[in-house]
Amino acid sequence: MNKSEEILPLDKHYLLDLKEAGINIPPTLFIEQGDKRTLHEILAEIDWKESILKPAVSGAARHTYRLNPENIREHEAVFAELIGNDSMLLQEFQTQILSKGEVAYMIYGGKFSHAILKKAKPGDFRVQDDFGGSIERYTPNAMEIALAEKAVKPCSSLPIYARVDLIWDNNDALAIGELELIEPELWFRMNDQSADHCANAISDYIKKLP
Repeated sequence: MNKSEEILPLDKHYLLDLKEAGINIPPTLFIEQGDKRTLHEILAEIDWKESILKPAVSGAARHTYRLNPENIREHEAVFAELIGNDSMLLQEFQTQILSKGEVAYMIYGGKFSHAILKKAKPGDFRVQDDFGGSIERYTPNAMEIALAEKAVKPCSSLPIYARVDLIWDNNDALAIGELELIEPELWFRMNDQSADHCANAISDYIKKLP
């Protein structure tokens, strides 16, 4: 049993399962709780110009930091505090988040419903509206939809709903940023049929119960 099978689906260790299933994710390094190394020591072993540090369990960009060689020292204290209580992860910073943003795909019963594009405000990298990010309707192509639907298939049981967040990585390939299975924001207001899609998925699930 791997680690992601032992934890709740809100723990980002599930990214390793997606990678094993052949789904592209940003280069990611997990740092387990209690690790005594400093950020400088860890990053010295990784050939990344910039990286993102965040807890393995978090939401709305909580304790999410953009690191580079010039600002590592100022984040050492908060990292030392956080790693004492939680697992953390480092991801290579994907620069196209600044220009292309992040697309959230709503999936109900394994089928695509609708998508929205999230973009950070100028000067920031966080796309969440908590930090001034914007949203707009987005029309994905067939390849994007297929990848979003594929992302939920490794789950032990097909989720009634999921939100698949995709970005373009540094090789201009689509990559899973996060797979949200415990997520209150599904942007029903951005698609008139979305609520019906969700209701139908719930109904289909109930019909299959023993």
